[in-house]
Amino acid sequence: MSQKVRRHLFLFILVILTVVGFFLSLKLGAVKTSVSELYRAIVSGESEFQDIFFGLRLPRAVLAYLVGASLALSGAILQGYFRNPLADPFILGTSSGASLGAVLSLELGLTIAVSGFSTQSLAALLTSLALVACVYLISERRNFKTSESLLLTGIAAGALASALTSFLLFRRADAYEQAVFWLLGSFSLADWKQVWLIFPYFILSLLVAQYLARDMNLLVLGDEVAMSLGCPVKAVRKIFLFLAALLASFSVAVAGIIGFVGLIVPHSVRLIIGPDHRRLFLFSALSGGTFLLFSDLLARTIFSPAEIPVGVITAAFGAPFFIYLLNRPGKIS
Repeated sequence: MSQKVRRHLFLFILVILTVVGFFLSLKLGAVKTSVSELYRAIVSGESEFQDIFFGLRLPRAVLAYLVGASLALSGAILQGYFRNPLADPFILGTSSGASLGAVLSLELGLTIAVSGFSTQSLAALLTSLALVACVYLISERRNFKTSESLLLTGIAAGALASALTSFLLFRRADAYEQAVFWLLGSFSLADWKQVWLIFPYFILSLLVAQYLARDMNLLVLGDEVAMSLGCPVKAVRKIFLFLAALLASFSVAVAGIIGFVGLIVPHSVRLIIGPDHRRLFLFSALSGGTFLLFSDLLARTIFSPAEIPVGVITAAFGAPFFIYLLNRPGKIS
């Protein structure tokens, strides 16, 4: 099967799965609803479950799709940036920084809401972006020119933030239940405000990434080769790093830490359609959205009416699949 046919078949499957995922997300939930009720709600808007379908379930499904797409795109960017298929959106400390901010806001009892962000969401976003900025500035000041040095700085900063988070939770054991939202991820608080907050940043990031996809293909060859072929390496690296941090930070701010999406999805897509980032970015985003859409559907229906954190579902699927990738013939490439 040629690469072109494979891409078209993969896209067709993604579209079908996405449509099915949204249909099931609207149909299934703690409140039992029928297909006829859903049909009436869509066609005439007269169903008694109108608010459930379009006020609760649909924004949750859309937000799950956008967060999955954002994490997968962020992972695809960083895997190319570091030339390392083990890179993921949280490798620079975005998740640790977000958790620290959320738990710190609980510790201080802050009650500030801005543009639809709750106190914890706003704190998570700001500390996440601040930590990545610090990692980059430290690397620049120390004249770290290699991506490996930036990577190690991010890991160290993330470890420090995680340690501070654990210390705060130790001091305030009563805040642990609220902190679970950030530590394991959830869409239980999803609404249309969050959807419209993350949507423009995702679309803008995807467009910029697609525009610079050829430059990412050159960066994978090495900085010296990329510069010799006309790529403004330093500027492009800054833009890609900013996009990856922005996507991951907004995702954590609205849904908490959801692991494995940004690690497994881009790598799996690369195995199917190849390493060309002009296609990899878009297909990774579409696949990540579909994957997290179904993961959240399982999280809220498998033990309905109770919910489990969506991060548990992604880890349950992602960890075994990652082990398989590590041990497959040819291994990770």
